[in-house]
Amino acid sequence: MPIFEYVCEECARRFEKLVLRKGETVCCPSCGSGRSSLQFSVIASPAKTDSGASADSGCACTPASCGCH
Repeated sequence: MPIFEYVCEECARRFEKLVLRKGETVCCPSCGSGRSSLQFSVIASPAKTDSGASADSGCACTPASCGCH
């Protein structure tokens, strides 16, 4: 059961919806409009640096292999 991202054509709110059946009507949780457009979404993954570490971490080591944690 995929979760899709939509944008309401009436109030421009972005929202996600769990779609159980193909062709299911999707209504905006804010204004209740049934006019919404399916948006292209990308699954996020951590960016890698040249050293192989995630961009948001200080280093590529684990607590067992390094003294910096």
